[in-house]
Amino acid sequence: MSLTGLVAALIADDGTTDWPRRVPDRLETVLSTMPVGARAGMRAAARAVDAYALARTGRTLAGLTARERQSVVAGLTARPALLPLLDLLKVPVLLSAGTERMLEEGTTRSVLTRKDPPLDLTPASAWPACSTADAVVVGSGAGGAVAARSLARAGLDVLVLEEGSHHSTESFGRRAPLERFTELYRDGGATFALGTPPLLLPVGRAVGGTTLVNSGTCYRTPDHVLSRWSRHFGWTAADEFDRHLDEAERLLRVATQPLDVLGANGRLALAGAGALGWRAAPLRRNAPGCQGSCQCVAGCPTGAKHSVQLSVLPEACAAGARIVTEARVERVLVDTDRPGGPRAAGVRVRREQDGGAFDILAPLVVVAAGALQTPQLLRRSGLGGHPRLGHNLSVHPATSVAGRFAEPVKAWQGVLQSVGVEEHHGAGILIEATATPPGMGSFVLPGAGGELRRELEGVDRLATLGAMIADRPAGRVLGRRRTVVRYDLDRRDAGRLLRAVLAMGELLFAAGAEEVLTGIPRTPRVRSLAELRDVLAGTSARRLHLSAYHPTGTAAAGASPERFPVDPQGRLRGVHGVVVADASVLPSCPQVNPQLSVMAAALAIMENHTRAIVSR
Repeated sequence: MSLTGLVAALIADDGTTDWPRRVPDRLETVLSTMPVGARAGMRAAARAVDAYALARTGRTLAGLTARERQSVVAGLTARPALLPLLDLLKVPVLLSAGTERMLEEGTTRSVLTRKDPPLDLTPASAWPACSTADAVVVGSGAGGAVAARSLARAGLDVLVLEEGSHHSTESFGRRAPLERFTELYRDGGATFALGTPPLLLPVGRAVGGTTLVNSGTCYRTPDHVLSRWSRHFGWTAADEFDRHLDEAERLLRVATQPLDVLGANGRLALAGAGALGWRAAPLRRNAPGCQGSCQCVAGCPTGAKHSVQLSVLPEACAAGARIVTEARVERVLVDTDRPGGPRAAGVRVRREQDGGAFDILAPLVVVAAGALQTPQLLRRSGLGGHPRLGHNLSVHPATSVAGRFAEPVKAWQGVLQSVGVEEHHGAGILIEATATPPGMGSFVLPGAGGELRRELEGVDRLATLGAMIADRPAGRVLGRRRTVVRYDLDRRDAGRLLRAVLAMGELLFAAGAEEVLTGIPRTPRVRSLAELRDVLAGTSARRLHLSAYHPTGTAAAGASPERFPVDPQGRLRGVHGVVVADASVLPSCPQVNPQLSVMAAALAIMENHTRAIVSR
């Protein structure tokens, strides 16, 4: 069915401007990249709103005038129980509307700063039916890239298998952010965790993995986290972690973001923190020469962000590694007749384009498919017998607020994630000034109809902040074929999220905000800190619009065979020759953006294996 009527109602298309007319077609494109369930849910919701309009007026939304549609929307928003549902419906609509406004205003242009370094790439469609290698690496993200580089530099013949495609920086510059967004993420960015409350959990699927679409923020793993991993989990990789963090920073060219490209969003965060006497500073990022295009989440269009497909993977390929794209690994092949127990024998791969399969025989398989996919692959391979595999999931739950200022902010002009506020980090709350292209952030503008349209037209005066909380491992990954994530927010973590909203509101008011948009559907706006406190006192964290970006821990490494599926050297228990080297091995939430933690863990794990290989 057509979504034209629903879109026209939600964004109050009155026919006076052109861009709203293009939103339904854009929305159809967005939905086509999402899982069947998400598409069906969106269309079912559109039918339900149409049925409501039909019962109220005798006509569906598409047949109503702008004034009549506004009356229908007013009836819906007057029912508090429907507000969370409307917010979910608005997410893809705002993605589409924000893109059309950007295109009309010409705000997507950027300048390519350099050519991509060469990679040895072969599509799965061109790969032979059977081949051999010394080692296969499943996944090309932070962990997989480091593993491939380490093994190739040790002289092994290494194949990297990536389920997604390769995308060049030049290709990013030719297309609007949303056109890239839906291609670079698994399920078009619509991966989510079932639970109370449900969480959006987007993960990358392309050469470079999630590093291609993350913010570029590079925090070192805190010392107290490393100490806990070593003391409580017997995680020996923590003992020399600083050295591996240094190496990861060198590979990514990490440096503090200069002030001149922060943008107004970041400067306001610094001003608010300064007024309160809070600890805050520009973030350290892997983006030398950043132009402030604010498009990190859809692939950097200038080449300034040194995600692993521009840094680590070129070094791996220079040492002889090869990358096979559009290749979904169906299972790890295991030889069960070998003396000493089962041993890896390679992988079976399915071509994404035609569904055909091929085998790669190898005595070493490094699984680096990410915390959501690694457990599934191991289960499909008959290697999922450990009772804790897929459990222990942390996701770094996050929420956002916005502040409205008297003067234009234009938050999308500057660094996407620019400033870190660490005043409450000791309490497990990390605040970061985070802006995105309009409609692409985790913050959902309040209202519907005319109210939402006014918010869209006034978005240039909003500054946005996000906060992540260090969560207890309250989730698990289920299934073998399809990503099924279950996550129920821990009561302690719910309290931290409410404290985070209060802290972000305090920061924005200190910076001069006239009002704060809370993200709470029933009370979307407050004009003072006292009012925000009152609202939060009567609000559950389950009413916040939550998202998460950093899944970890689902194949945790540690000393205890009963508690940990993977040993401290990254070896999967119960089989020889299978190593795990991605975010799933981290035993708990690292409490910061995890890219450096994942890379350092992979460096530590692979150092043990390459040392053994060289000494043979």
